[in-house]
Amino acid sequence: MTRIYDMNSNLSKPVVDTHFHVFNAGDGLPGARYKPAYPASLSDWQGLSQAAGVGRGVLVQTSFMGTDNSRLLHELAAEQDRLRGVVVVAPDVDPALLRQWHVGGVRGIRINLAGVAHQIPQWRQADRLWSVMAELGWHLELHTDVGALSDVLSQLPGDLPLVIDHMGKPDRAAADDPTFQCVLQRRHRSSVHVKLSGPYRLGGRPARDVARLWLSLLGEDRLVWGSDWPWTNHEAEVNYAGLLNALRHWVGDAVAEKVLRDNPLALYWGL
Repeated sequence: MTRIYDMNSNLSKPVVDTHFHVFNAGDGLPGARYKPAYPASLSDWQGLSQAAGVGRGVLVQTSFMGTDNSRLLHELAAEQDRLRGVVVVAPDVDPALLRQWHVGGVRGIRINLAGVAHQIPQWRQADRLWSVMAELGWHLELHTDVGALSDVLSQLPGDLPLVIDHMGKPDRAAADDPTFQCVLQRRHRSSVHVKLSGPYRLGGRPARDVARLWLSLLGEDRLVWGSDWPWTNHEAEVNYAGLLNALRHWVGDAVAEKVLRDNPLALYWGL
């Protein structure tokens, strides 16, 4: 594999992959829509990412593993300096658990609504959870279907810090699309970051156009990059080095450096 970035070129600001998963073959809740036929281990990700010059990562809980975050927490404990985590929880999760997980490196919770109902009444009543997240400085990570982000955000508090998965999956690559507009409205009330990740999850929308729109509308300070490894349901379409190269194609080398280093280090490590 060709090294894209030299992770030793700036030891104080390593390249960060803000979105990858680990699991065992066959992992999944009863009735899960997807169960992997193969394992994806931390060491597998480390081999790919380090060969490409990536020095740190953010481990994201998969939807098919539900609220059992034990594997994620175990991996964080072994790599506390290099890893951060985003968990999946129920709206009534015990705040003491969140505080404990924060010490272990967790920095946010994820709601993944891809392929399921986007009406979320249970989250409208999660005031205690939002309060604890504010106390800890956590963010809410959202993954929705194409064109559905605006409706979901209308159901959530306007001051929640947000990380939007997979470029927000707009319906159109146009500045007046509701996905872009709802994020622009939110940025005046809370911190909002967009992950330039998952181009194969955009339903055929042009990834470069979407990425450049986010850059022009939000600015380079609000963008991060994630590999989405191991690319569940899209494993044969992409590779790690290719996705890093795609980012440079979308936003240019200078902006890519900020997206890969400064922004994620500030968001997840407070650096």
